[in-house]
Amino acid sequence: MEDAHVAALLVRRCIAGDAAAWEEIVQQYNRRIYNICYRFTGSGNDAEDLTQEVFIKIYRTLNSYDVNRGAFMTWVTTVTRNLLVDHFRKARQERMTDSLDTTQSDHEDAMPLGERIPDQAPTPDSKVQSRETREAVHAALQKLSPELREAVILRDLQDMDYREIAVTLKVPEGTVKSRINRGRAELARLLQRTYRQVM
Repeated sequence: MEDAHVAALLVRRCIAGDAAAWEEIVQQYNRRIYNICYRFTGSGNDAEDLTQEVFIKIYRTLNSYDVNRGAFMTWVTTVTRNLLVDHFRKARQERMTDSLDTTQSDHEDAMPLGERIPDQAPTPDSKVQSRETREAVHAALQKLSPELREAVILRDLQDMDYREIAVTLKVPEGTVKSRINRGRAELARLLQRTYRQVM
């Protein structure tokens, strides 16, 4: 997925105080981190805030990255996931609603899973239809438990392999596969119910 040598060199340059190296890390991983945060929170504003928090955390803990323990992207995803877990603990106390604060068009590329789900309620305007599908998928994702949601997002939306997800979530690969299967089944059930209500 990434050249480990290049990533390690970039990290070393950054730790040595090379501002250009940090800029490169931010540019390389910003979209991916933002997409993970957006899919978890359902809010563009929250995702932007959390992405900034993730980069602050990465910058502060960069010297703890060990190239021998895995890919830099896996480490970055782990840092992101840990921050999101903290965010969810706080959010659980406040209990947020599933409303979307921003228009889905700002995040067209953030929801590729939406295009993989067959549209069962055809409308004359296919653009409206695909947006509605993305919104339905996004709303259904928000209803999954955090454990199932993170497994499905990392596998189906971030294209991480089972081993990387196991490292990121600190659980055995078998648990990862089980969570993904349960998450996908639950997602399908929620989407079927949504489409039945629409029709």
